[in-house]
Amino acid sequence: MTSDCFPHQELDDAARRRLQKRLLIPLPDRSARLQMLQRGLRAVEGGHGLSEEDFELIVGQTDGYSGSDMAGLCREAAMEPLRDEGFYDALRGGGAAADAAARQVRPVCRDDFRAALCQVRPSVSQRELEGFEAWNLQYGSFANQASMRERSKSDAGAAAVS
Repeated sequence: MTSDCFPHQELDDAARRRLQKRLLIPLPDRSARLQMLQRGLRAVEGGHGLSEEDFELIVGQTDGYSGSDMAGLCREAAMEPLRDEGFYDALRGGGAAADAAARQVRPVCRDDFRAALCQVRPSVSQRELEGFEAWNLQYGSFANQASMRERSKSDAGAAAVS
């Protein structure tokens, strides 16, 4: 098993022949991104205060994000409560105030994701996606099956017309 982020640019003929199955794993769809957000926030110490509406809004703003991008977005949003002025000042003060601040981390909110979305952008461009699709159509293991099904449908339609 192997993985390559840029097969359409870097795999030579010999390497490609050795890969028996060539699969294109697409970017996560809306449902997958929602699950990634929910799972990414499970381990957050202070929890979160996001509603279903908040989740839907964030998922809508992350179209084109990869799984890695979604993980980075969750990490960045989870750090936002720790960047609050009062929290940082309490930690710097040390002692009981620092202990109390560490125990009272506020929940992650919609504004934290708004800030995180400014920092974490999609890592895959539309041009790269088109290159992956073209490579998959030419060399992908299952692209040929899909094109054969389409061809047989059109052949059946043409036979029914004649």
